[in-house]
Amino acid sequence: MHVGVVVNPIAGMGGRVGLKGTDGKLKAALERGADPRAPDRARRALDRLAELAPDATVSTVAAPMGERLVRAAGFEPERVVDPFDDPMPAVDVGDVPTETTAEHTRVAAERLAAAGVDLVLFVGGDGTATDVASALEGDDTPMLGVPAGVKVYSSVFGVSPEDAAEVAVRFSRTERREVMDIDEDAYREGEVVPTLRGIAHVPVAENLQASKQTASGTVESLAEGVAADIRARDGDGVTYVLGPGSTVGAIKSALGFEPSPIGVDVWRDGAVVARDAAESAIVDELEGEAVIVVSPIGGQGFVFGRGNPQLSPAVIREAEVQIVASRAKLDTVRTLRVDTDDPALDESLAGWVRVRVGKFETRMMRIV
Repeated sequence: MHVGVVVNPIAGMGGRVGLKGTDGKLKAALERGADPRAPDRARRALDRLAELAPDATVSTVAAPMGERLVRAAGFEPERVVDPFDDPMPAVDVGDVPTETTAEHTRVAAERLAAAGVDLVLFVGGDGTATDVASALEGDDTPMLGVPAGVKVYSSVFGVSPEDAAEVAVRFSRTERREVMDIDEDAYREGEVVPTLRGIAHVPVAENLQASKQTASGTVESLAEGVAADIRARDGDGVTYVLGPGSTVGAIKSALGFEPSPIGVDVWRDGAVVARDAAESAIVDELEGEAVIVVSPIGGQGFVFGRGNPQLSPAVIREAEVQIVASRAKLDTVRTLRVDTDDPALDESLAGWVRVRVGKFETRMMRIV
């Protein structure tokens, strides 16, 4: 087995600091104190790959797009391709060694495919997936994503970094799957319209995530019931961390305020105490009893780890989690999932949970 590894080192950096993405926002993310996410996700996948297939042949891309991480996992790369030749100079951005571009990723994927890899294993989000798919268009080389971006709507990703490594080792056939992406500027304004960017050859496996789907169904009675319960605790000092999305947005509207577009708002004692809050601002508001109200992504079932990186392990560990969803949304998923960047936390969240689906009604769902 010959695996080609390419890492987008800046993928996902804008998430926890409230930027909803990193496209064109890297310096702003750094100014807000963002830390790289993709290298840790890549290392988890590569460590699992080394456990399952220590004799695998690995080709990769010059640091920081894979080489350093591949070597740290114990592999000696057969080939290290370098996409940083002119006219694509590296850009120094301080704490992150290199600001890579879409063209870096495309050239890297092309050169890995030309090296004869059996699979291009990439680390990033939907933008990275689009770039890799573009590079492999007309080529039968399959691709597989290690999820590391803020937006992960495409059906070309493993459910977790470890899952991606297992699929890479064990797959025996491929199928054509959708590569989706959205406009980040529109996303920051609250408009979420996933657009088909390409079709890619992807390994056939159970532990791949589905494409983002939009679920229909009324949430008015659900929002009314949750809002009434929150109002009943006003004055008790309970902090409610209200996640992104239309379902929780309806709850925010029922509480009487305009929800921030695709953002996390914090409510306590009858008032909004933080709007469109980044991780650090949420942590600052966690005093006493706290409750996270969050809704899974329709079609995928992710409660944490897709579209809401502000709800980090530091936040989740300090609060009770209340999951809400319309019946129609739950009808699109068989199980719920979490991918918090903390495997121990993911394990602690797993199991059967009660999801509120109406003013009073609940449904039992399993987090796997």
